[in-house]
Amino acid sequence: MYKIGENIHIISPKVKEGLKERNGSFFVELARKQKSAGVDALDLNIGPQKKSGPEVVDWLTDIMLEAVPGMTLSFDTTNLAAIETGLKKVGANSIVNSTSAEEERLQNVPEMAAKYGAGLIALCMDKSGIPVSADARIEIAMEKLIPRAVEVGIPMERLYVDPLILTVSGCQEFVPEAIETVRMLKMLADPPPNTVVGLSNVSNSVPAEMRPLLNRVYLVMLMAVGLDSAILDPLDQKMMDTIRIIETRENSSAAGDLFLKLFDATAAMETLTPDMVDQNEPEQVEIWKSVQVLMNNVIYTDSYLRL
Repeated sequence: MYKIGENIHIISPKVKEGLKERNGSFFVELARKQKSAGVDALDLNIGPQKKSGPEVVDWLTDIMLEAVPGMTLSFDTTNLAAIETGLKKVGANSIVNSTSAEEERLQNVPEMAAKYGAGLIALCMDKSGIPVSADARIEIAMEKLIPRAVEVGIPMERLYVDPLILTVSGCQEFVPEAIETVRMLKMLADPPPNTVVGLSNVSNSVPAEMRPLLNRVYLVMLMAVGLDSAILDPLDQKMMDTIRIIETRENSSAAGDLFLKLFDATAAMETLTPDMVDQNEPEQVEIWKSVQVLMNNVIYTDSYLRL
């Protein structure tokens, strides 16, 4: 699993303030914490930054090169001039986040990524927005995103297709569709591109204390169908432990044992069943309940773990 740290994100009040004040020490510490936690790349989400984008990226990239030399940087903004500012500094050791199938973005963004040898995240959405079905997302990937990447010379190992995760709070019925999009993409594309998700999107608008569990359970299911990469919170130690459990098949804990059963069942296009769950183990019960919500078998409410 290729892990991209999500913590430098404009939605965070501390990050927003740090950018405003040009607080270099704040970003040095945040970058080093993520590296120490085991990330492979850092996502730098600065928002649109329509006017100051190039200057912000120029400053922030210099901070990253000092704090975590050699770390791959993902430039996450809709400001193409800002992205190119970063690409000029780090070249191929970078990821462009992102293009969609919207005509203007698809014309310009992949070409820029190819020019600098960067990786490219490509979103399964077009001018109509995010399709609800896996089939429609696959159509965008297979007919628009992948052909455009091939056209400009981006190899499949440098292309990351994002099926786009919707939140379980409000869009619950569409949450399983991202899983099936990853599964289908790995089956249909030859050779298949990498796949990536913004993992925490699944728990947007969920109470803060409940989000990490939903994120972990969903990640296990996505890894089971072939997910290659995730933009995630590496400072969530249980998240990083869950990835290790799946990758090493280590089942010494109650949670780990059920996670592996969930992984195997999902990979086999089967479902986790009640007989696989030890009802005397609170962690296993919470995982089971989370699976039912994520698969849209039980209606999500903020109290679903207590029901």
